[in-house]
Amino acid sequence: MRIGMRTVKTAIAATLAIILAEWLHLEYAVSAGIIAILSVQNTKKGSLQLAIQRVYSTVLALTIAAIFFMLIGYNAVSFGLYLLIFIPLAVKLHVADGIVVSSVLVSHILLEQSLSFFWFKNELLLMAVGAGIAIILNLYMPKMEDELKRSQQKIEAIMRQILTEMTQGLRNQSDYHDEFGLLNQLKGTLDYAQEKAARNLDNQFFSSSHYYSQYVDMRLVQYRILTQMKRHLVAFHHSSEQSMALAEITEKTAQTLDEHNTAEDLVAEITTMVHEFRSSKLPETREEFENRAILFQFMNDLRYLLEMKRDFYAEFGLKEKELTRGR
Repeated sequence: MRIGMRTVKTAIAATLAIILAEWLHLEYAVSAGIIAILSVQNTKKGSLQLAIQRVYSTVLALTIAAIFFMLIGYNAVSFGLYLLIFIPLAVKLHVADGIVVSSVLVSHILLEQSLSFFWFKNELLLMAVGAGIAIILNLYMPKMEDELKRSQQKIEAIMRQILTEMTQGLRNQSDYHDEFGLLNQLKGTLDYAQEKAARNLDNQFFSSSHYYSQYVDMRLVQYRILTQMKRHLVAFHHSSEQSMALAEITEKTAQTLDEHNTAEDLVAEITTMVHEFRSSKLPETREEFENRAILFQFMNDLRYLLEMKRDFYAEFGLKEKELTRGR
């Protein structure tokens, strides 16, 4: 049985919340522990946003409940009418996460049958203690940058392998059918990295570096380009002078594919190749024409793939280098 970090933080948060609530002589101190359990999230921002929502929803719930308790009395009908108004309002105001917790706090008022300031203060302090302890404990989040770096290395390794196999297909050394499922492996790794990058961003209160999220987005676009390139190669059957030249630049792309490669030289090289391709002698047979069309589509896709990396590096690569030097 594996006990995760969130489980440990939840247990500590609940314990500290109850102890603090008892130290403050709050009634129903255990409720502070329950609130803490429900407030520990996977990210710092998530925990803070949830706490704010719940404080807001508690004020709203206590206000609505007080009106019905004064008008109808402390009974089940009042509580039911409170829920009838509070739930749709909470949903409309985007504080639905606080419905259950706020209603538990309202039930304390119902049980005590009192609308005195003491009980309003007691319920608000229970919420503040539970949510506050959760926020404090959520300030500690294990760094995810090492994990994201490993994901980047895996993504790039798979892409290099895909491009290397495509090179062999262009040279007609073997048909390219992605028999090892590399494109599926790439998509799975990208989805995992995307989730980790989003969580990493949500764990930054004072920094707003979108580098990893943008990196994964760029690679996702390149993944879609690679799937297009695969479809072209499945229909390709005969090597030619043009396919050999294209194989060479595809191989260079595979060999130099790296997070810090600007791809500037490769973009220039393949752009030149596109112009030469257009001015080359027209094919003489139908088969040559079809192969030439496939190569031209493949070439344009490869250029787009390289341009994506060049544009990404121009916008984010230099910034990341500066951040790395500053660490």
